[in-house]
Amino acid sequence: MKFGVGFIIVLVSVIGGYMGVGGKLGVLWQPYEIVIIVGSAIGAFVISNPRHVIMATGSTLMGSIKGDALNEDDYLELLSLLFTIFREGKSKGVMSLENDIEHPYESQLFQKYPRALGRKRAVAFICDYLRLISLGAEDPKELENLMEEEIHTISKDLGRPVAALNAVGEALPAFGIVAAVLGIIKAMAYVNQATEILGKMIAGALCGTFLGVLLSYSIVMPLGQLMATRRDEMVNYYAAIKSGLVAFLHGYPPQIAIEYSRKVLFDEVQPSFDAVEKATSEAIRSAAAENA
Repeated sequence: MKFGVGFIIVLVSVIGGYMGVGGKLGVLWQPYEIVIIVGSAIGAFVISNPRHVIMATGSTLMGSIKGDALNEDDYLELLSLLFTIFREGKSKGVMSLENDIEHPYESQLFQKYPRALGRKRAVAFICDYLRLISLGAEDPKELENLMEEEIHTISKDLGRPVAALNAVGEALPAFGIVAAVLGIIKAMAYVNQATEILGKMIAGALCGTFLGVLLSYSIVMPLGQLMATRRDEMVNYYAAIKSGLVAFLHGYPPQIAIEYSRKVLFDEVQPSFDAVEKATSEAIRSAAAENA
């Protein structure tokens, strides 16, 4: 929705301004120059990226356009999941979570939190470190360092589609110049024609430069920035998990451990203390009802 609104604003501003100074709209319609520019950009993208990056770029791009951003409810559910895990681990020991850790998608504990369970990589992140803790890796500093290294790797991995799209955006003005040069070459073959015909050809050729710059700075590069924002949100999700796990390893009560998680979240999605307290109280009531 937001992408559509922004695109319309760009289109109306550029085309409206052009027509406002007396420009003829028909001159801008150069379908073959669009084929040259867009086709060259797609070809270069395919050449320069492995298959999994191409697929990841497509899925990330579609998710960003649709607005699949993490929101406060996603983080609130994550905090509730962590609280339930920490509470169970504190009262019964981490070994009591063995079945949940090994089979999270069959676990009743995890199934209570479908939003969190839908993020498979994050679920694996949680389970891997709980498994390490259950095997005896209880040095908080060592595990924190390992988690930071893994989060850095995840950030680089999530950033590859962003880098791939930004590279396309940076190349588009050059492909626009290619289209413009080809148009000029074509126009030079008709140099003996009437000035009106030659002028129209040159104007059409120059549209290549215009289209390359427009596509780059008004569409592709902004989409790359949007994808980068989504990446940062996801990395922040892992940072919250890490902070909670480290606090749990230091022996803090579950309520305090998830407060460590809450405090590292971005302001616009950070649940309030009262909201988290309400959610954790509900988790305690739910656990009590199951054990009754």
